[in-house]
Amino acid sequence: MISGIVTAILLLAFLAIAVWAWSSRNRERFAEAASLPLKEDGGPGAPACCCEERQP
Repeated sequence: MISGIVTAILLLAFLAIAVWAWSSRNRERFAEAASLPLKEDGGPGAPACCCEERQP
């Protein structure tokens, strides 16, 4: 009996997360987050990694 209730609650939680993820309100925010790895971090003089910043 309890396992059926837990299963139903988890199914409802999954469906709620799926509806939230596919809602049109979040589309722009998720599209922006998806393009973050493709964006440049800095300009021409920016260091390539954090270890170059520490060198004198």
